[in-house]
Amino acid sequence: MAASVFRTKTVEQSVRETKEPGHRLRRDLSALDLVVFGVGVIIGTGIFVLTGRVAREYAGPAVAISFAIAGLVCALAALCYAEFASTVPVAGSAYTFSYATLGELPAWIIGWDLILEMALAAAVVAVGWSGYFASLLSTIGLDLPPDLAGETAGFNIPAMLIVLVVTAVLVAGIKISSRINAIMVTIKVAVVLLVIIAGAFSIKLANYKPFIPPAVTTETVEGVRAPLIQVLFGVTPVAFGWFGVFGAVAIVFFAFIGFDIVATTAEEARRPQRDLPIGILGSLALCTLLYVLVSLVIVGMQHYSDLSEAAPLADAFRAVGQPFFAGLISVGAIFGLTTVVLILLLGQSRVFFAMSRDGLLPEWLSHVHPRFGTPARSTIFMGVVVAVLAGLIPLSALAELVNIGTLFAFVVVSASVMVLRRTRPDLPRSFRTPLVPLVPILSILACFFVMLNLPAETWIRFVVWMLVGAVIYFAYGRRHSRLARSTASNGASVI
Repeated sequence: MAASVFRTKTVEQSVRETKEPGHRLRRDLSALDLVVFGVGVIIGTGIFVLTGRVAREYAGPAVAISFAIAGLVCALAALCYAEFASTVPVAGSAYTFSYATLGELPAWIIGWDLILEMALAAAVVAVGWSGYFASLLSTIGLDLPPDLAGETAGFNIPAMLIVLVVTAVLVAGIKISSRINAIMVTIKVAVVLLVIIAGAFSIKLANYKPFIPPAVTTETVEGVRAPLIQVLFGVTPVAFGWFGVFGAVAIVFFAFIGFDIVATTAEEARRPQRDLPIGILGSLALCTLLYVLVSLVIVGMQHYSDLSEAAPLADAFRAVGQPFFAGLISVGAIFGLTTVVLILLLGQSRVFFAMSRDGLLPEWLSHVHPRFGTPARSTIFMGVVVAVLAGLIPLSALAELVNIGTLFAFVVVSASVMVLRRTRPDLPRSFRTPLVPLVPILSILACFFVMLNLPAETWIRFVVWMLVGAVIYFAYGRRHSRLARSTASNGASVI
């Protein structure tokens, strides 16, 4: 049994399967398309929503340091992703990389983890989109009932509709999706630059003092909400101070999910060996710089204790008497969050497609549309699931599951780079992670440290999700995988 669950699929086999009739995706994406995809998904909730909450509850003005640290942690993982994505240019990202190095069961676990990460993230962002949409309608005199829009809605119609519209766009084709995304990203980046430039003239230096507020005990970090590292080491749970800064890192990490999704489009890149590293590293570097600058401007415009949690950027401009800019930011947020939902669903459908093509999920979901060249069934299936989540389930308490899922994926990819360097040193690598094994080891340690700063309840939920995934794998995936059937046809047992 141990041998069967740790069987690996060779890189050559993975690449060969991408050319099979009915499973072949169109290669329509350039390096610029990939960078725009990365920027499109990274710049969103982090800037438009999280900045206010994290500054108010965890880090104060030092939220800029939290963004910089989170960006550094992501950069270490991004170097590993860039090597893997260019060496194994196959849809599925960390799932595919794990299958080639660690074996089928670890690959299933990471794939199940990615399903959690991207589906929940898309639903959470759709709920945020609904709040901004309702706010914008309110400014023109159209008030939506609170039961139908926003984070407190019992049946969130706008959130469901945006997910379904984006799903239709993704089914229609990757090139159409990239063009629509490029337009919205251009608007979004323009709004972010507007915030930085216009907001700089309203900065009050007094708002930066103290830059790292003294540590205090608050309801935010009580009980199971306390960061696990503080619980493990018997530290009285606190917000602010350096513990608060590190706790904030674990939360703003949500803002950086996305560069890894670029890797899920590997089969649709024209020149994956060159374009994927550019897309991954380029989008991450640009977004980290913008995050740090925006957070510095916002906490300079308004004291961190007065920042809005729902719409911190727009409300900061209203607070300094610039309602016109506040309206523009709301429009930019709607475009910005739309691109995030689009690309999260893009990545989700590609992981689902790769797992079903391997037989670990029902294979009918891996069908590629003959006209559009997209995994239409996987896209529609996951789009409906995410729409239901966004419309019916309160997700704010589950959002941190996205972070722990992403960090776990980073740990696996970083470890896989070292394994593949040892087991397949002969593979051509157009991009090589520098200073191996130092960089992958630092990436693993940094990601694990950030994971320890997440609340204990998040760890409990994550373990439960992983256990559910293990049950599904042993009940279905292990016997139905293509690799298992291939092994059995060669006379070996799959038990």
